[in-house]
Amino acid sequence: MALVMGGRPDEVDAPVTLLTSAERERAARFRHEADRHAFVAAHLLVRLCAAELLGVAPHRLTLAQHCHVHGPGHGRPYLEEAPAVGVSLSHTRGYVCAAAGHGRVGVDAERVPPGPLDRMLAGMALTPREREEAGGNEDLIRVWARKEALIKRGELTLDELSARDGDWAGRHLLEWRAGPDILVAAITDTPARRAAIPG
Repeated sequence: MALVMGGRPDEVDAPVTLLTSAERERAARFRHEADRHAFVAAHLLVRLCAAELLGVAPHRLTLAQHCHVHGPGHGRPYLEEAPAVGVSLSHTRGYVCAAAGHGRVGVDAERVPPGPLDRMLAGMALTPREREEAGGNEDLIRVWARKEALIKRGELTLDELSARDGDWAGRHLLEWRAGPDILVAAITDTPARRAAIPG
């Protein structure tokens, strides 16, 4: 089973002391308060999501990230105490989401730009076939969010976005609209359900 949670940053009620020093350092680098708040809320929410999945208190879980290029605080997140449980998080201004589940998980939240199809963004994110099928920005962002979730699962790279059609076969896909202009996509190995943010 997998759990996915999402909501406004101010709905995430957890102490900032749960963050690691690497997370606090990254948060401090954000220039805009709204972006910093979303980053912190997403990093707290992924702990709440994993804690509910595992039936433990959030303070018993350590979220870690390590990238061989950029060092601590970057790269795919994992739980030090439960490395077999996949975790993923995403944040955009005004919205955060997280997923936790057995096996690989990926979640992404994206804003839908107003107006006609953003052809430049479509050229970066969609294959020719996907561009033909995209009727507007909502179609574009739906595929973009799914592909970002695949990237977070380690199944796709940014360089492959416009070269590979999204492949959801054999995976579980959970999607929803968060307000009028945000789309969320979660891709998991096991069936996923959307859960309320604890509070």
